Amino acid sequence: MVGQYFSRFSFVSAMFSLAILTGIFAVLAIYAWDAIDIFRLQFFTSSEWKVGVDDEGGYFGALIPIAGTIFSTFIAMIIATPVAIGIAIFLTEVAPQFMIRPVSISIELLAAIPSIIYGMWGLFYFAPIIQSLFGGSGIGLLTAGIVLAIMIIPFMAAITRDSMNTTPDVLKESAYALGATKFEVIKDVIIPYAKAGVIGSIILALGRALGETMAVAFLIGSVFRYPEKITDATTSIPVVLANNFAEAIDLELSSMFYLALILFLISFMIIFIAKFYFLGDKK
Repeated sequence: MVGQYFSRFSFVSAMFSLAILTGIFAVLAIYAWDAIDIFRLQFFTSSEWKVGVDDEGGYFGALIPIAGTIFSTFIAMIIATPVAIGIAIFLTEVAPQFMIRPVSISIELLAAIPSIIYGMWGLFYFAPIIQSLFGGSGIGLLTAGIVLAIMIIPFMAAITRDSMNTTPDVLKESAYALGATKFEVIKDVIIPYAKAGVIGSIILALGRALGETMAVAFLIGSVFRYPEKITDATTSIPVVLANNFAEAIDLELSSMFYLALILFLISFMIIFIAKFYFLGDKK
């Protein structure tokens, strides 16, 4: 009897999650339909964002926000991935026992800092450094990418560390007994064993970076301009939604929902590909 109730509860919980996902997609698609019907695929290739005057509906394109989102996230992942994996390796295989707990707690505390604090810190600390090195205002893709990297490092490092800690001691001891060095054990035993967890941490961090709003709004510049250099100011999908959503009406509002739908689909596809990879790996 208890088993039947548990099975039903599990089924309802799973269907509830699926219903929420479907509901989010349906709401975004319904409210974005006017923009989808008018702009269709040109929405992805246009860099204009012009609000209409009087009876004019305006013309809107998503190229610049999409490019800003992808570029800033790419910069963040390039910086964060090796650093996070290095932290995880240090905590699991290199660090002396007395350092493991303090460093682990510090990483977890970094994950608890509100994003707006990161944005303010980056504005007053990293922006002047970027300005002194590259000129300009210091506000742009590079500054936003650096702060995004710092924000996602704790998540990636913590999950990677936990994955590496699951490596059986017998595998490591066997490798050492065969004459392997610590580097070879890490490279040929620990990382392959924890591969699924490492990739999972990268995917979760990527999802966090794609959807980050407040910190990026402080640092990316929030201007509709295609970035020609890594230090140029631009905008991203979450920043456009945060800055313009409250004042948007009619076609612009529908275009906002179109942007949100695009971001939703990008995140969904990344997670789907990752899960497909894991399933394929298990088989």
